[in-house]
Amino acid sequence: MEREREPILQMSNIHKGFPGVKALSGVSFRLFPGEIHALMGENGAGKSTLIKVLTGVYSIDQGTVELARQRMAIDSPQAAQMAGISTVYQEVNLCPNLTVAENIFIGREPRRFGRILWKEMNAAAEKLLLTRLQIRMDVKLPLSAYSVAIQQLVAIARALNISAKVLILDEPTSSLDRNEVKQLFEVMNKLKAEGLAILFVTHFLDQVYEVSDRITILRGGEFVGEYLAKELPRIELVSKMIGKELQQLDALPREKEAASAAESAKALVIEAKALGRKGAIEPFDLTIRKGEVVGLAGLLGSGRTELARLFFGADRPDQGALRVNGVKDGITSPREAIDQGIAFCPENRKTEGIIDELTVRENMILALQATRGWFRAIPRKRQDELADEYIKALNINPPNPEQLIKNLSGGNQQKVILGRWLLTQPKLLILDEPTRGIDVGAKAEIQKLVLKLSGEGMSVLFVSSELEEVLRVSDRIAVLRDHVVVKEIAEDEMSQQQLMQAMAGE
Repeated sequence: MEREREPILQMSNIHKGFPGVKALSGVSFRLFPGEIHALMGENGAGKSTLIKVLTGVYSIDQGTVELARQRMAIDSPQAAQMAGISTVYQEVNLCPNLTVAENIFIGREPRRFGRILWKEMNAAAEKLLLTRLQIRMDVKLPLSAYSVAIQQLVAIARALNISAKVLILDEPTSSLDRNEVKQLFEVMNKLKAEGLAILFVTHFLDQVYEVSDRITILRGGEFVGEYLAKELPRIELVSKMIGKELQQLDALPREKEAASAAESAKALVIEAKALGRKGAIEPFDLTIRKGEVVGLAGLLGSGRTELARLFFGADRPDQGALRVNGVKDGITSPREAIDQGIAFCPENRKTEGIIDELTVRENMILALQATRGWFRAIPRKRQDELADEYIKALNINPPNPEQLIKNLSGGNQQKVILGRWLLTQPKLLILDEPTRGIDVGAKAEIQKLVLKLSGEGMSVLFVSSELEEVLRVSDRIAVLRDHVVVKEIAEDEMSQQQLMQAMAGE
């Protein structure tokens, strides 16, 4: 029986905390020989922390790790590697200037009298790639001569060459096309058949069900459950990841203000036709009209942010067309987007939003100053007037424009970023996870503000992983899965069940 097998890896009651944060609370995980086990969870679920514990990057506060029934103290990446735990990351951490063979044997080159035996090393690399991965390639070429997909296979070959018992693949397919993913999966299935235990971290649901035998779900740093993939319906996987059952979600009221009759015939603000960017998002069609709130829903990594960045010119599409205000064709840069009346509040306000050593006032006037150019400085008196106006309008606390923004709460920092863009009086406001990490009261204020702005004629692209608020504020919702816009749901058809089924692919 499957349950009678002994796991090669057993992690039990793992706790890991950082100052002010409990990253893992009593998490358990097991991995069997000859299986591909998917580790699933939304942003902040604890996946990365668990992997870093397993690979010796972090020490654990409490709990045990057993490998082949032996208790291990993995206190460094080197110790993990010596124990037979190897990791291949999304960004290949090899040396592109060295040859394929050198990368496979780096630090363990065959030597005689201190000199590297190049012929022997090249032959061993060719044999390893052919016998274990069925790949023929010139191992004397630099790694940079090959595609990202081949570089990942070289990284896997290196892991196998150091006698890996456990292979961790951390988002290995995020930069690969369909054919490259297929090639990787063929290699994974071959290694599984040889008895290797593979821990597979990905956000692509289709790939999870295509290649995985078992699924473990984490949420909020806690263990949700372990399931056989064939016994876990996709919609149940989604509900367990986001922590909402359909019955619970159906009970939530939708608090959307009625649109004014004057907005019955709305002009197009933005129109995307077959717009896409290779490796980021597949070609999609999407329109946003004046005064309309269009929501983007999908799991972590579904392509929501990638879509929003195309609209703002932060990334440039390599296919399709984008029309703004019915006239302008294409957005090639954020500056051009701002000139066309598009504003963007990014998902990560700490690294992409605030400048923490500047004051509230200084942060707030940045975008408006950029539209004027740095040689036409906004007079200090006008800066004070604008800051005071939006501090009051957005209920920013404390109401001190000279307070350093880093000393404000997350919710108030988010309001300052909103104020920054509202100062530019945009036609389209893109909000990427505007309520993440802020308290319930601040969330409600931001949601009400979105509805108010919409009522005044501003268009909003609203990106959120919280289904309730997407439903609450949106006139239409585009659902993304695995970097594809899979469905557009009209207001009279919007429900939690429709959303979750589209996100799960059912």
